[in-house]
Amino acid sequence: MIKFRLLLWLMARMMKKAAKTNAEFRAQLEGQDFVFQIQTEDKQTVRHFVVKDGKVKSKGKAHADPAFTISFVSAHKGLKIMTAKDRNAFMRGIQEKDILLSGDLTKLMWFQGISKYLKP
Repeated sequence: MIKFRLLLWLMARMMKKAAKTNAEFRAQLEGQDFVFQIQTEDKQTVRHFVVKDGKVKSKGKAHADPAFTISFVSAHKGLKIMTAKDRNAFMRGIQEKDILLSGDLTKLMWFQGISKYLKP
């Protein structure tokens, strides 16, 4: 659970850095104003991300009204899927019901598009 929590925190740091240093990432943030959340199903691990004014802010707690939520069945599965080298791991996770998605799927597609900027 701690490793997954750390991964989400690192993801927030990478997004903040990319918003400052990567022009392509900044272009993806332009005009966006919403909150998304990544969590475990039991909500033992949860982090929300606020995308607004070309910046990304994050807190390690649940948000009252995220635009979309990505829920992993466990912290172990979340860590395994999010760190997988296999580009299809996320889609397979959805098919195998290790990942549950809720909310605005167009915003989720946006997130999928920016994930390429979040590689260390």
